[in-house]
Amino acid sequence: MDATPTAPAAPSAPGQSRLLLFIVGGALLGGLIGWLAPGAGAALGLLGELFLLLLRMLVVPLVVASMITGVASLGDIRRLGRTGYLTLGYYAVTTALALIAGLFLVNLIAPGAGLALPEALAVPEKVAGKEGIGAADMLKGLFTDNLFRSAAETELLPLILFSLAFGGVLTTLGEKGRPVLAFFEGVDAAMMRLVHLVMYTAPLGVMGLVSGRLAAAGGGEGFLRLLVGLGKYVFTVVAGLGVHAALVLPLILFLVARRSPLAYLRGMGTALTTAFSTASSSATLPLTLEAVEENNRVPPEAARFVIPLGATVNMDGTALYEAVAALFIAQAFGIELGPQAQLIVFLTATLASIGAAGIPEAGTVTMVIVLNAVGLPLEGVGLILSIDWLLDRCRTTVNVWGDAVGAAVVARLSGAGGAPTEP
Repeated sequence: MDATPTAPAAPSAPGQSRLLLFIVGGALLGGLIGWLAPGAGAALGLLGELFLLLLRMLVVPLVVASMITGVASLGDIRRLGRTGYLTLGYYAVTTALALIAGLFLVNLIAPGAGLALPEALAVPEKVAGKEGIGAADMLKGLFTDNLFRSAAETELLPLILFSLAFGGVLTTLGEKGRPVLAFFEGVDAAMMRLVHLVMYTAPLGVMGLVSGRLAAAGGGEGFLRLLVGLGKYVFTVVAGLGVHAALVLPLILFLVARRSPLAYLRGMGTALTTAFSTASSSATLPLTLEAVEENNRVPPEAARFVIPLGATVNMDGTALYEAVAALFIAQAFGIELGPQAQLIVFLTATLASIGAAGIPEAGTVTMVIVLNAVGLPLEGVGLILSIDWLLDRCRTTVNVWGDAVGAAVVARLSGAGGAPTEP
């Protein structure tokens, strides 16, 4: 039997539609300004920075409160095990499917074959000195000796693990635990209300983010130069992300969660647009949680477990991107990677996309780990850094979409249910 969601009533559809139109309009206007007038676009970038600060300000208290109340809402702590297994199983399956799509396309298209490499290709500054980082560093990123420092540095994985344990313990304390749980429920409700308020600034914030990023790329001419030089590589990554986001995930949503993909996508509109603009799953997390619970009516006990955890460890788009980038670099340097080496890329990209959230500059670090695993030159990272800002936005959007689909899937399979969205 479907559970009745306890989330606040969803905003009216016209209100959501208007907000989404304003956000899309802001993104288009920002792109136009950044393209035609890079100077003005750079100045408007301040609006985007302020919007990002507002979102990031909400992340830590929202994650802690939502994880604690989400675990406590399961009631019997044994249900956490089932929910956890389903969540991790979903993450593993979708990441594997994303990697399969990426590896298939990069072998088929071969975007790096015949690429004329620059004569002097150096290891990028972002990569230099990170060669020794590996699995042990990713494992240590799961834990912290100072929760307040982790909160200040937005290291979410240690906070999530602590919140899961803390929420689970609260359910065992009976009367003593109820006042503490009530406090965090109040914090969670207040944070969701703040998310509503911040959303009013989203159109201006998105406009600033898009215009500032295009201005930094040199305006329209600079952007076109990048596309011409790396067009096949960009096409391969975007095609892989498109297959995963437009075919694989909707099929899972329809067949497993019994949801209408188009209706569910409409409910996620503001979150996905913001994900593309910010290039940050963590910064978008408040909006993702709001969209999943309120617009798509996924029960809180599933959404508040799957979404915060997914924002840090479920990176389908990132895993696909890293696999494609590794083979692109190999092709560009004329290095053939056989089935065994590509299997190593598959496994390394999977583990790196899951475990690197606690490491600063995680995207760069995970790329180093994948390249080192198959003996590829780190200089190859320099080939893709110039266009990475655009692909980062694409893969972040896919990451957020994957988290949202996962919440509906886990809700259905765990018995939390939830009212299906109307087509």
